[in-house]
Amino acid sequence: MIEEIRIAKVATYGDVPQILNGLRPVNYFFGTNGSGKTTISRIIADPALYPTCTVAWRDDRILEALVYNRDFVAQNFSQQLRGIFTLGEVAAEKLTEIEVARAKVEEIEKQIFTLKGTLGDPSEASGKHGDLGVLRDNFEAECWKLKTAHDRNFQAAFAGVRNSRARFCDKILEEAGANQAAVHPVDDLKARADTVFAEGVGKLPTLSSVNGAEVMAFEESPVLAKKVVGKEDIDIAGLIRRLGNSDWVREGLNFAEGAGSPCPFCQRALDAELLEKLNAFFDEAYLADIGEIARIEEAYRTLSDVLLNEVDAALTSGSPHIDVEVLRPLAERLRSLVALNQRHIERKRKEASLPITLEPLHDAIEEIAALIERANAETTKHNGLVDNLTAERRALTSEIWKCLIDEKKGIIDSYVSEKAGLDKAIAGLASGLEGKAKELATAQGVLAELEKGVTSVQPTVTEINNTLSSFGFTSFKLATAGEKEQYYRIVRDDGSDAQETLSEGEKSFITFLYFYHLIRGSTTASGINIDRIVVFDDPVSSLDSDVLFIVSSLIKRILAEAVEGNGRIKQIFVLTHNIYFHKEVSFDPKRQSTRRTHETFWVVRKVDGATVLDGYEANPIRTSYELLWAEVKNPDRSNLTIQNVLRRILEHYFTILGNMDKDAVIAKFEGRDQQVCASLFSWINDGSHNFADDLYLAADDTTVARYLAVFKKIFEVTSHGAHYAMMMGGEATIEEPSPDNSPEIRGSETLVELSPSAGGVSTE
Repeated sequence: MIEEIRIAKVATYGDVPQILNGLRPVNYFFGTNGSGKTTISRIIADPALYPTCTVAWRDDRILEALVYNRDFVAQNFSQQLRGIFTLGEVAAEKLTEIEVARAKVEEIEKQIFTLKGTLGDPSEASGKHGDLGVLRDNFEAECWKLKTAHDRNFQAAFAGVRNSRARFCDKILEEAGANQAAVHPVDDLKARADTVFAEGVGKLPTLSSVNGAEVMAFEESPVLAKKVVGKEDIDIAGLIRRLGNSDWVREGLNFAEGAGSPCPFCQRALDAELLEKLNAFFDEAYLADIGEIARIEEAYRTLSDVLLNEVDAALTSGSPHIDVEVLRPLAERLRSLVALNQRHIERKRKEASLPITLEPLHDAIEEIAALIERANAETTKHNGLVDNLTAERRALTSEIWKCLIDEKKGIIDSYVSEKAGLDKAIAGLASGLEGKAKELATAQGVLAELEKGVTSVQPTVTEINNTLSSFGFTSFKLATAGEKEQYYRIVRDDGSDAQETLSEGEKSFITFLYFYHLIRGSTTASGINIDRIVVFDDPVSSLDSDVLFIVSSLIKRILAEAVEGNGRIKQIFVLTHNIYFHKEVSFDPKRQSTRRTHETFWVVRKVDGATVLDGYEANPIRTSYELLWAEVKNPDRSNLTIQNVLRRILEHYFTILGNMDKDAVIAKFEGRDQQVCASLFSWINDGSHNFADDLYLAADDTTVARYLAVFKKIFEVTSHGAHYAMMMGGEATIEEPSPDNSPEIRGSETLVELSPSAGGVSTE
């Protein structure tokens, strides 16, 4: 059974889907010609032809759809009618055998449905397929968390799968099944990735090693540690030693110009003997020590500058392996020690008799040297990677995936295990379905063979001819034709062909009878007992009232079968524009104020040129007069046709039923309202079924509001306000238009001619 139909972008249906939902075994549709009813029947007949529309079946079980519409009439009346196979007079045992075979088919179909429900549909996330989909979704979510956590560091390793959850998940599973790389700490992998995957990566220069051995050797110099003084056996040596001013005396001699010159110490003439003794005091040994001190000072400055330059070069090298924040304070410390030692040596040079001790540089130099050595080791390692970059990248990528797999090993193992179980269940169900499909084919074959042995096209000929005769159609009948008499032709009593000479009513009636019997049979010798749905689309066109009644009676038999639910007809759609046929076929004495549980009611209408489908809780069609009032109450009423609707109501109520003088009614109005009232009644005088039926006022909303207001006042001034209130039912309020905006009616100057199909309400 069909549960829902969605219609859009076809015929008069717009982009917004119109939805028929909650469909029941019996579904009634009413709508004027051209409103969009036949489109519904065509979609049911072949949904594949309408890709913008969908038909949803209960339990996804698609039944055969037999559709009676003008397409069916045109297709079948333009060619030989194919014979309809039905069960003839058959022995009870044979019927029982057929029923058993059919029950077998139905039982297998139920088993297949159960298996399909358990298996499910991947597109609908149901059954085992749905469980597998949920399992996969959850696993993908876990894998994606892993990708998100490491994406910044391992982008290169994730190349090709970074932008797809599904591909990343597949890669995880692929690597889990084949990756044999060693497991490394993730921090080590990140460090290597910075190098191996860096863009434009190249070799790095190694840093100069820091070797302060030559500088540190001065710390052991003996001359710096001893008191450097003059010769001890000179008689003035004792005085100089007591005064401790040998450095002052040596410095003063530098200013002595010779014997007789001013003494640099006392400014008297320098005695030659004293000068000789002073020079003797500062002998060659002393001068050698002084020279050594000067040499040390110069050498220390030169070598320490080289040392500090090497450290500075490491600081400014830009090497990614040097921790500048660690090296900088060490360099500053070394620089401070060197500067202090240089000051010590300078002081020794000036005061040679003063022993000094240099600050040791070993610890500072050793720390710096170790830092540079580690950087050089990393640089060497880096350069080795660069030398074999392709292989390193491949190896690192494999190790990264191995690390990730190891991190999520528990989740991966659980997924693989659960998936294997679901795959096994799905395979088992699929195999079961395949076996049941073979069983079904065999059972259907058995049923078809049984049906072939007892079906015939002749009972249909007899039934149709009896029906034609009973309703006065005696000038033609059906007869079998063709090879093996598997076709029908329409003949006169003398056997001549009558198909081309039938009236429209006769064509419609016999085609309907053919369809009616096709419902209970088949155009093949088998398949007469399959479940199906039936659609009747305007089956009473061109039929007179007597035939309309019999068609309604025949359809009601089919409706009863669908309601009871114990036959082959599971659902029926009845679509019509004929109010009397709708009332007749939908009549149900058991129905109260609302529809029964087995039925739905729909009205098909056009709003602004597009079809709209409205469902109702009760039968919306009662009488043509009520339908006219329903159009007045409808807020989506058509401005093109509302004046004609108002005219028909006034004609029916005041002229036909009330026989009221229209001039007396018009006299109760004044001004423009009187003009509007007169225009309504003037249409009545033209007659209700002449050319004026095709004429409508081209009116805007303001004009329509004025007509509606005058329409209401007509009932009020004639003391028929109670009837107006009853028919409106409090469902609509007519607003009084502003007098300033009231249009002036200019008679036929405002009329335009429209096709009757443009809208309005039929009163057939």
